[in-house]
Amino acid sequence: MEKRTSRHLVCKQNPTVMKTKWTLIWLMMTFAGQLTGQSRMISGRVTSGEDGSPLAGVNVLVKGTTVGTVTNESGRYSISVPSNGRTLIFSFIGLQTKEVQIGNSSAIDVSLFSDIRSLSEVVVTGYAEERESDGSRRARKIKSSAVPIMKDYEAQPQWNTEEYDGIQENIFHGAPQNPLSTFSIDVDAASYSNVRRYIQSGQRPPVDAVRVEEMINYFDYNYKNPENETPFSVYTEISTAPWNEKHKLVHIGLQGKKIPTNNLPASNLVFLIDVSGSMSDPNKLPLLKASFKLLVDQLRAQDRVAIVVYAGAAGLVLPSTSGAEKRTITDALDNLEAGGSTAGGAGIHLAYAVAKENLRPNGNNRVILATDGDFNVGESSNGGMERLIEKKREDGIFLTVLGFGMGNYKDSKMEILADKGNGNYAYIDNILEAQKVLVNEFGGTMFTIAKDVKLQVEFNPARVQAYRLIGYENRALKNEDFNNDKKDAGELGSGHTVTALYEIIPQGVTSEFYKIDELKYQQTSVTKEGASSKELMTIKLRYKEPSGNESKLIVHPLMDRNTLLTDSSEDFRWSASVAAFGMLLRDSEFVKGFTFDDVLQLAQGARGVDKEGHRAEFIRLVKSMGLVASR
Repeated sequence: MEKRTSRHLVCKQNPTVMKTKWTLIWLMMTFAGQLTGQSRMISGRVTSGEDGSPLAGVNVLVKGTTVGTVTNESGRYSISVPSNGRTLIFSFIGLQTKEVQIGNSSAIDVSLFSDIRSLSEVVVTGYAEERESDGSRRARKIKSSAVPIMKDYEAQPQWNTEEYDGIQENIFHGAPQNPLSTFSIDVDAASYSNVRRYIQSGQRPPVDAVRVEEMINYFDYNYKNPENETPFSVYTEISTAPWNEKHKLVHIGLQGKKIPTNNLPASNLVFLIDVSGSMSDPNKLPLLKASFKLLVDQLRAQDRVAIVVYAGAAGLVLPSTSGAEKRTITDALDNLEAGGSTAGGAGIHLAYAVAKENLRPNGNNRVILATDGDFNVGESSNGGMERLIEKKREDGIFLTVLGFGMGNYKDSKMEILADKGNGNYAYIDNILEAQKVLVNEFGGTMFTIAKDVKLQVEFNPARVQAYRLIGYENRALKNEDFNNDKKDAGELGSGHTVTALYEIIPQGVTSEFYKIDELKYQQTSVTKEGASSKELMTIKLRYKEPSGNESKLIVHPLMDRNTLLTDSSEDFRWSASVAAFGMLLRDSEFVKGFTFDDVLQLAQGARGVDKEGHRAEFIRLVKSMGLVASR
């Protein structure tokens, strides 16, 4: 009887016992999933809160991590959220940032509304001087919210010590008197992300921060890949200039050969990192660390990385290490802290010495400098830095410059270093820009396929009255430099595109921008070949192999087929819209009568396939500036 009762009691307890067991198993599985770092996919759609239209190019970020993506042209996104992810942040220029708790959801749709306040006000941080009781002085940090937006670039706050080289916009040159135009290519795109940073913070960017060619070259274009051994293909198109129907616009594009990552040569990289006191802000060293971790994830076992840092002095914190040892590299990054003065020259010397010690004759040898450019110890002048880098490039070591931060940002130094060091230059204002530069464009940023690339255009004076190159002011070369293989020029990376635009005044057209008296003592004449030719111009290019010293020549003639602007390609109209936007930001005399609304209309009709959402972001940027300009 006792046994029966006992068995009966046990049977009655079984459901509770089983429930407890399953609960424990579920908790153990959940905890184990967190330990193993399991992730899950979250997807959804982002739309406008005003009209319900899809929003492309919206940044979607897992809060507290570097995991992010952007919405596509339909406003849709999909993101792999790590186990510790609790919140998604949705942000876009001119829209209110929104944070959404993930919970148990696998689908999250969001509507974003316009943020009018962010377009009319800006938070400005500065310093005021206070006198202590003993008569000494100290700086007190002050913060002022609701400062009206600066409509004039001269109205920058006094605490801002950012430096930009002055740019004198290119003017029209007469084709009969000056038929040749020569310049070095430029694949840098730092100006665009820097301009974006200004507009996002509610400020009009300084005029000299706007380099139109870098804004144009921020975007991808649908150029054909080269079909032969040439490292790049040439694309040309001509139609009406959108801002002046009497003028023509010539579009020249280069497409670098795309080399699969697995086929790229082994890398010998040196991370040269500024850890001085000026790098302590969240958008400097902390963002820098997160950015470099994205790059480390791309490295292969055959790639090697060393880390050199500099503040008051320079030091080696990680000797050359295999890309397979990612934990070792990221641990070295995590241990970096900011403090001290900035001995940039000493850091550059040491970084190049380390790169030379580990040189790979047939590989990719590169120093990657990350800084705000505020060098103040040792060699620090622009001229001194220029001479230093020119000497170092003789060892066959290329340079990538990554700019971070604001307030004391020295753009002029960064650009000089990249130009003179056989390198490229990008400005990293957020983790998604780091993703673009160091992951999506990994080959183009890190691997050079052609160096010292120069263009020389000869205009046919029988068809061209005058011309002007849009942008590239600080890339101009003397005409005789084109055939001089000792003259340094720009580099082209794997998969990179380069775009240049010329505005042309055809013969017989009266233009307010080009008026010149007839010559008294000489006359210019056109050859019979030029007079009878339908060619508008001839484009010549010179380039060298990455390890070569002798240039190769490509010749490409261009004829005007009188293509209407409405019949031109999306790439043509897109590049024109970006150029017009840049010229408006620079208060250019050549776009008088053209407005931000005109830019917006042109860009919206040329967005095309926009997988990464960069073109959609530009459209939103133009809308924001349109609102600013109307105030």
